[in-house]
Amino acid sequence: MGTTVFERRRPSSSVIEHALADTRHSVFWRDDLPEALKPSRPKLSGTVVADLVVVGGGYTGLWTALLAKERAPESHVVLVEAKRIGWAASGRNGGFCEASLTHGRENGLSRWPKEMPLLDRLGLENLDAIEASEQRYGMDFEFERTGQLAPAIEEHQLEWLREWADEAAAAGEADEVVFLDEAAAQASVHSPTYLGAVWEKRTNAMVHPARLAAELARVAEERGVEIFEQSPVRRLDTPGSTGAVSVVTDGGRIDAKHAVLATNVFPSLLKRNRLMTVPVYDYVLMTEPLSAEQLDSIGWKDRQGIGDMANQFHYYRLSKDNRILFGGYDAVYHYGRKVREQYENRPESWQKLASHFFTTFPQLEGLRFSHQWAGAIDTSTQFTAFFGTAREHRVAYAAGFTGLGVGSTRFAAEVMLDLLERRDNERTQLEMVRKRPLPFPPEPAAAIGINATRWSLDRADHNRGKRNVLLKTLDALGLGFDS
Repeated sequence: MGTTVFERRRPSSSVIEHALADTRHSVFWRDDLPEALKPSRPKLSGTVVADLVVVGGGYTGLWTALLAKERAPESHVVLVEAKRIGWAASGRNGGFCEASLTHGRENGLSRWPKEMPLLDRLGLENLDAIEASEQRYGMDFEFERTGQLAPAIEEHQLEWLREWADEAAAAGEADEVVFLDEAAAQASVHSPTYLGAVWEKRTNAMVHPARLAAELARVAEERGVEIFEQSPVRRLDTPGSTGAVSVVTDGGRIDAKHAVLATNVFPSLLKRNRLMTVPVYDYVLMTEPLSAEQLDSIGWKDRQGIGDMANQFHYYRLSKDNRILFGGYDAVYHYGRKVREQYENRPESWQKLASHFFTTFPQLEGLRFSHQWAGAIDTSTQFTAFFGTAREHRVAYAAGFTGLGVGSTRFAAEVMLDLLERRDNERTQLEMVRKRPLPFPPEPAAAIGINATRWSLDRADHNRGKRNVLLKTLDALGLGFDS
């Protein structure tokens, strides 16, 4: 087995220790929110009657509530959240808002090849709608249509990039998917690890994650959506004779005609979905703001989001005040499918990320990290969201975004509303919407399989990307686990 660039070019331990010495264990995006976007909202008490109840105050639930009011302004829409708006994945992700609805084109082509032209179009329309929403609703979530840079950091990855660019050129997209050789890649972003890159110019934007959630909540409330926080839902009742659905918390309940479940990584209120996702923990560092000299030393004038080509990949981006968010690589699953706060504290992951950061940008040695945090990703076996209805069509759900939900949660909201309204359209006819993926097995098989797959992905990165028998078998079965 070979070594990776991060093993060949490790920075000194003193550089890492200095950078992490005063780092706060806190989510930068939440800390950066102005107080006006963090209003105190009541807990649910007593009984509330509504047309639609939405469970979950992340992007999926917030888009659903807002778009439901767009479709039927006179309807009474209520959203209930277990903690605070945007506190989980929606407030702590990297802010990559991608057009892809399929966790990347390659994953989509392997699963729904006949539908990819439609999925590509719907994805771009969805991203365009998110961009337009800032002006339409008077929101500010720091949307930047930067595109995304995919650098090769190992020789074998260059072939993948050339194939990618050639396919785009054949499809007439040469101006939108641009291949950069080593000199051009390093001129764009000055990292000695870059051997080449592809720049997708239209299909990604950067956003401020917590501001997006907070602004969606603000605009939804302005249109009449009622939001309750600190109100975890304990059960979902659907009395057979009433044609209604009840969402029950410790303090009260909401009786509605329909419900949307937007709980994503957390255990589903529907038994049928309990094995459909697993929580995988992702770790992130945020630097202090770069000085003008530091920023000049790395270039990055186009401010693209960046994600490298490894199986265990890194993603990184610039914030509005020119900090660098640097995350990924480790993707940790804990036996039992639990979502627990203690899993968010993993010093070895932050030390590894810090080491990889200074391998990527050695000219920034001396820079400190201001924040470190983690969060759980709702991973599905098809790498992207699945959809459905339950309880005699009274309940709709979507989950399993696998880390690319910032953009696709809006699409999911449209799909769930379509399903509840029994609309027959190009969204609801998608195979991705109509068919459920395979579930993950129960324990101990889940832990054994996931950790064996993670080990195999690491081995592939050390062996010129060559996939072993396990990975090839999973590919053939349509099962997946993404880092």
